[in-house]
Amino acid sequence: MLRFIGILFFAVLFSSAASAETGIPAVTLITGEDGSQNYSVTIQILAIMTALTFIPAALIMLTSFTRIIIVFAILRQALGLQRSPSNQIMIGLALFLTFFIMTPVWDQINVSALQPYLNETVNAADAVELAKKPITEFMLAQTREDHVDLFARIAGYEQFASAADIPFSILVPAFMTSELKTAFQIGFIVFIPFLVIDLVIASILMAMGMMMLSPIIISLPFKIMLFILIDGWALVMGTLASSFGAG
Repeated sequence: MLRFIGILFFAVLFSSAASAETGIPAVTLITGEDGSQNYSVTIQILAIMTALTFIPAALIMLTSFTRIIIVFAILRQALGLQRSPSNQIMIGLALFLTFFIMTPVWDQINVSALQPYLNETVNAADAVELAKKPITEFMLAQTREDHVDLFARIAGYEQFASAADIPFSILVPAFMTSELKTAFQIGFIVFIPFLVIDLVIASILMAMGMMMLSPIIISLPFKIMLFILIDGWALVMGTLASSFGAG
C-alpha cells in the first residue's frame, strides 16, 4: 500500500507540470524502454486524490506524532486540566513538533528521491524505493527488536538476517507498538511529580479533618505553579525531541 501511494504521489508531481504544457491527454498507458509503465494525467490525478485520504494514517503510523500526542494527553491529565490546553492546541503542538523532528528525514527524501524524480533521472517506482530508505531507518531506530520478533513470529517469518530484510508489513506494527510503550513510559515519569503533590494535599486535608473538600481543587494551583517554575512545556517538548535517536 505504501509503495502504491508513493508511486501515485511522485507521479502526480511530474504529471502536473507536464499537463500545463500539453493539456490533459486521453487515457493512455505508456511503456518505457526499461519496462516501466506510466499512466495518463487523468488517471494519475484521480488516483492521487484517492491516496490523499491515507495521509492522516501515514502521519500517525510512520512519524513521531503518536508518541508526542500521547505524552501531551497524559501531561494534561496529570495536571488535572480536562480542557486546557484544548485538543486543537495539543494537536497543533504535536504536529509542529513532529515537523521539527522529522525534518532531517524529509530532507533526505527530498534530496535522494523527490529531486531526482522531478529531474527525470529516476522513475516513480525507483523514487518510492529511495524515499522508503530514510523512513525505514528512522522507524528502525525507534523500534524494539522484541516487537519485531513478535510480529514476525505471528506472520510466520523466520529470523531476519539484517534490518534491511524486515518487510514494511512487519516494521509498521512493530514501530507503532514500540512508540506506544515509549510514550507511556515517558508519561509515567511525567505523571509522578504531580501525583506526589496530590497525595501530599490529600494527606494534609485528611489530617485537618477536611475530608469533604476535594484535594484536586487545592492541588491544582500548586501543580500549575510547579509546572511554571520548572518551565514544563520547554522541558517536556525538549525531552520528546531528544528521545528520537534518528530524529
